Amino acid sequence: MHRFMTYLKQNKWKVFATIIVLGGLLFAFNTSKPADQESQENRHRKLLSTIGQLLESEHYSPRKIDDLFSKDVFDAYLKTLDPEKNLFLQSDIDSLKIFATTIDDEIHGSPILFEPAADAIYERRVLEAKKIFEEIIQQPFDYTLDDSLTLEVDSIKYASNAKEKYTRWHQIIKYKALDRYVSLIEDREKQQAAKAIKDTATIKDTTKVAFVYKTDAVLEVDARTSVKKTYSKRFSQLEKTFDKEKRFESFLNTITGLMDPHTDYFAPVEKRSFTEQMSGTFYGIGAQLTQDDNGIKIASVQPGGAAWKSGQLVMNDVIIKIAQGAEEPVDVAGYETTDAVKLIRGDLGSEVRLTIRKSDGTTKVVALKREKIVLDESFARSAIIQKGNDKYGYIFLPDFYADFEREDGHRCSKDVAIEVEKLKAEKVKGIVIDVRYNGGGSLYEVVQMAGLFIDKGPIVQIRDKVGRSQVLADDVPGILYDGPLVVMVNQFSASASEIFAGAIQDYNRGLIVGSSSTYGKGTVQRNISFGKPLDAMGIQTEYGAVKLTFQKFYRVTGSSTQKKGVLSDVVFPDDYEFLKYREKDNAAALPWDEMEKAKFSPYTTNVEIARIAATANKKIQNDTINIRFKKNLQWVSTQVDRPISLEYNKYVKYKKELQAAIQQNESILKLKEPMQVASLKADYEKFYNNPDKIKQERYQAWLKMVAKDFQISESSKLLSLFTHTSLIAKKG
Repeated sequence: MHRFMTYLKQNKWKVFATIIVLGGLLFAFNTSKPADQESQENRHRKLLSTIGQLLESEHYSPRKIDDLFSKDVFDAYLKTLDPEKNLFLQSDIDSLKIFATTIDDEIHGSPILFEPAADAIYERRVLEAKKIFEEIIQQPFDYTLDDSLTLEVDSIKYASNAKEKYTRWHQIIKYKALDRYVSLIEDREKQQAAKAIKDTATIKDTTKVAFVYKTDAVLEVDARTSVKKTYSKRFSQLEKTFDKEKRFESFLNTITGLMDPHTDYFAPVEKRSFTEQMSGTFYGIGAQLTQDDNGIKIASVQPGGAAWKSGQLVMNDVIIKIAQGAEEPVDVAGYETTDAVKLIRGDLGSEVRLTIRKSDGTTKVVALKREKIVLDESFARSAIIQKGNDKYGYIFLPDFYADFEREDGHRCSKDVAIEVEKLKAEKVKGIVIDVRYNGGGSLYEVVQMAGLFIDKGPIVQIRDKVGRSQVLADDVPGILYDGPLVVMVNQFSASASEIFAGAIQDYNRGLIVGSSSTYGKGTVQRNISFGKPLDAMGIQTEYGAVKLTFQKFYRVTGSSTQKKGVLSDVVFPDDYEFLKYREKDNAAALPWDEMEKAKFSPYTTNVEIARIAATANKKIQNDTINIRFKKNLQWVSTQVDRPISLEYNKYVKYKKELQAAIQQNESILKLKEPMQVASLKADYEKFYNNPDKIKQERYQAWLKMVAKDFQISESSKLLSLFTHTSLIAKKG
């Protein structure tokens, strides 16, 4: 679960993005005053009404912005502000209900009243919650009381009064402290056992087991101290990074998100960050950041980058403040690393000033000019899997990225083609392409990439809101690779990943393996920018942009991937199978539908795919270990909605049961022996003689991770079952 939540925080779905300008939608921003002189109220009003016009006129399937829509915005935004229902009182909600059916009027141009009113209450309640927390955390908890906590938010109501709110906070903090307390006791028991073994060892050993016994009372204090540190940071982050402007952006995203889950508003800096993710290129100082209790620190300095050339930044320097040139610096205490990174990145050649605290306690201001940085680790990469005398290729593709702004920009289809050529030179007997956790990207690029593995033909169909359709095809004759192919997916493989997997499956070109289905995103978006460009390339604009759903895409069979996704030919055991985070689990998702089938010819001679899939699925379904894995996973998924006991013995029993199920599943997915995985000959220097030693270590760590991956191992085994070198000798 922790890995899953971390993944969600660090990764946004990336979708097809084409910058366009709709002149008729920019009139609302025509103003004689510069943006920085325009009142926040007027700017917000213009932005809201312009977005409203855009949604109603251009969205693929717009909801009517009326009183019903207004009520949904009302509920959804309050949930955004208070997701755990531990800030607002029911009386707060009641007092705001006068706006429940007027938000649609605000979207249509009336003065904005709801968001500022909710915002004022929110600020007051956050301060109150902080005081409540600081009071509660000072005193020990009584873990002998048989009380419980419900974490499933939809089943609880807002507190009716201050006393009830205090009780709710007490239970929440008690749960956090109890969990930490139990973990500390578990650690103490493990250390005691290790020390006992060492003390009774008959073999002479001069090493010592570092262990200082702490009583239960001391550990209880340590547990509360740990929770206090975590929540203090959370409150600080709310204060620093979730300010009035950010909350208004959340309000806008509440509105866009009710049209469909993939229509979003990007503020100017978020717009730039999105473009950077799509292209894999940005302008920065060439330093990697990390975070610990001391704050945001320099983790490494890239050789040749601006930070390295300055000679003024070294590992473990703590960043205190960040300023844009001569502007007032921003204190980044309490910031998350990702928020600080957004401040450090900017336009090519622009200046960023960092206030640094050195390890000796001294501070200094370092001024740096931003330079081009290429995130080569975010691009396609490959490895060799050795099984006996046979070699198999593995290609990892994190995104369907595309940098169309630069002539030398990276594009995933070209990068994958290069990796395929390198693997062919190594004489591999099959290739695995891994698009697990790949949230999508460029529609153009996925068409080009699919064309590497099939001869010319349609790849995907698209249709707009008025029913106009278009077939996007690979028009280039020939094929780059015609051997055995496996495509790895999971429930986080979305959009372009689903187009690629769907095309490979529809053409009967390769095996799709992984979770039961992919994410189920069958919609296409484009970016519509607001206001004048703030940089030479138009990447950052005055009022940001809306990523708007304006088309749906369909497989060549005519079926949409929307909500249904792509079903795997071979279903592997998967940690996240029963978690409800697919498109179909979002109430705002557009419906599934279909259109006419495109004219295409699948590879009818590729009978081995059906044979191998049937054999593999039968083995998995009848495997007692896999059956146990599935039962464990189903049981763990039901615990999310279950009230948690806060009595010590009951909680320990519950935690042990949960850990046992999770550990048993982890052991099932753990390879007894790592695979033999190596870098390609063409990549040896990058992996083992890289001038950037930190990056070199990460490349080598990646190889080790691949070698231990159960699903990659199973995928390579499937490749070994193919008997034909070429699988596309004939089309039907």
